[in-house]
Amino acid sequence: MAATLLVVTAALVGTVIQRQHGTLRVGWPPLYANWGPHIGPGTPAALVVAVGVVAYGPRVAARLPWRALLGAAWGTAMAWTWSLALIDGWQRGIAVRLTTRYEYLQVIDRFENIPATLRDFTHHILLHSPDHWPPHVAGHPPGATVTFVLLDRMGLGGGGWAGVFCITVGASACVAVLVAVRALAGEALARRAAPFLVMAPAAVWMGTSADGYFAAVAAWTIAFLALAVTGHRPRLTGFASGLLFGLTCYLSYGLTLFAVIAGATVLLGGPRRTRPLPYALAGVTVVPLAFTLAGFNWWEAYHLLVERYYQGAGGIRPYGYWVWANLACTVLVVGLATVAGLRRAVAALLGAAARLRARSSPAAVLPVRTPDRHSAPLRVVPALRRRLVPRSDGIGASPDLRLALLIAATFSALLIADLSGMSKAETERIWLPFAMWLLTSCAFLTGPRIWLAAQAVVALLLNHLLLTGW
Repeated sequence: MAATLLVVTAALVGTVIQRQHGTLRVGWPPLYANWGPHIGPGTPAALVVAVGVVAYGPRVAARLPWRALLGAAWGTAMAWTWSLALIDGWQRGIAVRLTTRYEYLQVIDRFENIPATLRDFTHHILLHSPDHWPPHVAGHPPGATVTFVLLDRMGLGGGGWAGVFCITVGASACVAVLVAVRALAGEALARRAAPFLVMAPAAVWMGTSADGYFAAVAAWTIAFLALAVTGHRPRLTGFASGLLFGLTCYLSYGLTLFAVIAGATVLLGGPRRTRPLPYALAGVTVVPLAFTLAGFNWWEAYHLLVERYYQGAGGIRPYGYWVWANLACTVLVVGLATVAGLRRAVAALLGAAARLRARSSPAAVLPVRTPDRHSAPLRVVPALRRRLVPRSDGIGASPDLRLALLIAATFSALLIADLSGMSKAETERIWLPFAMWLLTSCAFLTGPRIWLAAQAVVALLLNHLLLTGW
């Protein structure tokens, strides 16, 4: 109820502000979209996928062998994302999404000499600079643009191939999240979360935006780190995690906040959770070193981006509205099922905190008799020892609490992004990497089919009633 009220309030207040002042710079507050009811070639497929996942998703997720489940999750996530994107048709829904005047493909020809362009990159970030970059190119490190340049040189140029790439790679984010949840909190919770990760309202923006690609890279960063800190080939997976985190930081400045989620992942690891860290740190240096040697200065570019942000819509959009309306956008991205799951995650955290206070209170220690010279030697019973002596294998928490802590770290990173003021509007796209991890809270829900149906309804209504910007 509170989440629904938040969305409705954001829509009503935003509409008034936009009509009176025009400062929100969005067509259908709080989303970057316009009202436009429509159907398209993807409509029948989207309905079929939705019905199939609602009817059979929980059962299939519970029974499939693990590796088969991962393959099925990736395939179904692609089917769901493709069908939603094709509601707008091939051209509007996929082929032209990344070719607009705001997007990366506008500047492919300017990267004929990649090192030379990277050396000159910061000279074109500000609006008053000559041949300034389009908003999305200026607003991100050049990792994303270079990705599309390389695709073009492989013969996969144009908006169609860029869209196919983003959807295919972006759909793998759900697989990465499943791998991480299984490693950190157990297979049972991962299986329960699987249908919700596959059929999330977030897929409306995963197809087609480059942020879907960013979400997958960030998710695999955490997945490999989770495998590393729980003892699964720690050298290889640790290095892979570091390598991908370095790439993540060169895809989006804001995704450096995934360091918060990475820190929680290390905390939740096994007894040798620090063993892979040197390999992860080695991996982290690869991408930054390559871009730095090529002539790109990340820190200089970031400071110029902040100035460019306030030169454009970021300087006009009111912080007082977006600091809470951003959260309304997030509700639409993750769905009401996730909101319900987050309540249960908070309950798990509060319950754990209460138990911890009870165990550490003086009253818990008083009943223990102090031995004297006439008594038998004091022996601490195993149960009491387990309560008083910290475990060495990570934090030693229950699976539910471990997942709740991972979700809490994600939400903390999202709040930091929100309070920073650098994400005013368009967070339905920008926060996709964080949204994928919030969806795992649905593992706490009972009656999954009802909640899956609610998720499907949100996604279908959004894609059929609105023409989104991505």
